[in-house]
Amino acid sequence: MRIFWGMLATVAVVVLMSGCGKEIDEFNKPADYWYEKMIDAVSKGNLEKADGYFSSLQSEHIGSPLLGEATLIMAQAHMAYEEYLLAEHFLDEYNRRYATREAREYTEFLKIKSKFLALPNPGRDQGLIDETLKGVKSFRVMYPNSTYMPLVNTMETQLQLARGILNNQIAQLYDRLQKPKGATYYRNIAPVTWIDQNDVVAAEVPWYREMFEGDGGNSWYAFMIPKTRSVVSMDDNLSQQQP
Repeated sequence: MRIFWGMLATVAVVVLMSGCGKEIDEFNKPADYWYEKMIDAVSKGNLEKADGYFSSLQSEHIGSPLLGEATLIMAQAHMAYEEYLLAEHFLDEYNRRYATREAREYTEFLKIKSKFLALPNPGRDQGLIDETLKGVKSFRVMYPNSTYMPLVNTMETQLQLARGILNNQIAQLYDRLQKPKGATYYRNIAPVTWIDQNDVVAAEVPWYREMFEGDGGNSWYAFMIPKTRSVVSMDDNLSQQQP
């Protein structure tokens, strides 16, 4: 029995030492080694490993000419896998350390695209819509003749429509609550006046989301909402009746 446990302990030590040795071998590698490992991990869709290899490249070879390209590759990889916050992090890092004016134009465009793609449900993130539109405005000032401008204009148009529809839905909700001041306020926020609202086709919402999100109109759960008017609602109506 002692011999069995002794052999088992020996095997465990050997396995442990071999594992440690493998980890030790992953230090002090050339820059192109980490770069190739990162590319391989990205090609296989393993971004967690790719991030680790990028960190090794950055920490062991801070002055490597491969770092700029690697940073941009990681930004595009995270964007492709819908990890938009990480994509923007890498884009900001690229702009801060490596970007020329021409390259910065491209990365600023990618930042706008990343924010735009992060809005599959615009009704849930009004702040991100406004932030993206501010980015579009800054891009237009910095790069008025950019080759990316047609794409930026298309994204801006869709964002303005999304914001207009969202504000109108909020205004309809205030109408239901008999709060005219709130309804007027949201209808006056950047209204989309350059397009006929009858031509706007609202996005199709899956039934399982439509049940709970609504569109500012009546909902199946309306019977649960109290019909009483709030003090704020009464004040709104009284203030409008005063001369």
